[in-house]
Amino acid sequence: MIIVKIMGGLGNQLQQYAFYRKLESLGRDVRLDVSWFERPGEQEAVLAKRTMELNCFEGVRYRPASEQEIRGLLGRLWEEPESAVSRIRRKLLPSHNPCFVEQEMYHEEVFHFTDKYLAGYWACEKYYADILDGLRRELRFPVCADAAVERRNGDMIEKMASAESVSVHIRRGDYLDAVNEAMFGGICTEAYYEAAMAWIRERYPKARFFFFSDDIPYVREHYAGEDCEIIDWNTGQNSFYDMMLMSRCRHNICANSTFSFWGARLNAGEGKCMIRPSIHKNTQVCIPEQMKQLWAGWTLITPQGAVV
Repeated sequence: MIIVKIMGGLGNQLQQYAFYRKLESLGRDVRLDVSWFERPGEQEAVLAKRTMELNCFEGVRYRPASEQEIRGLLGRLWEEPESAVSRIRRKLLPSHNPCFVEQEMYHEEVFHFTDKYLAGYWACEKYYADILDGLRRELRFPVCADAAVERRNGDMIEKMASAESVSVHIRRGDYLDAVNEAMFGGICTEAYYEAAMAWIRERYPKARFFFFSDDIPYVREHYAGEDCEIIDWNTGQNSFYDMMLMSRCRHNICANSTFSFWGARLNAGEGKCMIRPSIHKNTQVCIPEQMKQLWAGWTLITPQGAVV
C-alpha cells in the first residue's frame, strides 16, 4: 500500500490529490492521509492556518487512510515521535525506510514504490501532466451559496470569454512575513510581471488583464491601466472561486504560488499561454533545460524579467 500525506493550502492539496490520482491510475493501492487537518498540533509551524478545502470540489474522490493503515505502514502516526529502534534501522537500512520525504523537484523513483508513506508537495507538472485533462473534468466548482457572488462570477466568466483574457495572480499576504519572505520573496517582482505582461501583449495586442490578489490596495496602486481589471469580491470562504475565474481566462500569469498554478492547470482552453516564475523559492536554482522538461508547456520568466 502507498499512503500520500495531504497538507497545506488548496493549491498544495490539489497537487497531492493529483499525485494520488496519478498513482491510482497506475494501479497502485493508494490512500490519502488527511490527519494533518484534524490535529491542531500539526499546523503549529504554519503561519496561515489551513482547512481541507479539496472537499469543496464536486467530483473529488479518494480513499482516506485509516489510523490502522498508517500505523501498519509507517509504524506510527506521522505526528508521533519515532522510536530509537526505528531511527537506527532507518539509518542502517535506508532502503527499508517506510517513509519517503520529497527532497528534489522531481523523483522518478516514487512510481516504483509498492509500500511507502509519501510526504511532499509534488508541485512538478511532470508528475501528473498526462492526467490533467481528466482532472479538469473531475474537479468541478460548486455553485456559490451566496447568490450575489454567484451572479457576479457568472457575469465575469462571460466577460472573460468575450475578451483575450489573462489572469494575473499577485500573492503578498503571508509572503510578507519575515520567514516566508526569506523563502518566497523577491521572486515575483515588478520586473517579472512587467515582462510577463509584455510577453502576452506582444502576441495578443488586445489582451485584457484580470488581477487576483490577497493585497488589493497594492494592486490598485500598481496596476491601473485601461486594459486592467481587478477581481476583489471572492473573499473568506469564497476565496477559492478566484481559482475558478483564473481557469476561465484564456491565458494565465502565475505567482510563485500553487494556487495560481492550479488556476492555469484547470484552464481547459486550447492554445493557452501559461507563465510562471523560473523558481518557486529562493533555495532553488533554475536549470533551463531541466525546468523546460519538467514544466513542459509553461513559459518561465526570471525575477529580473528575462524569459528563460
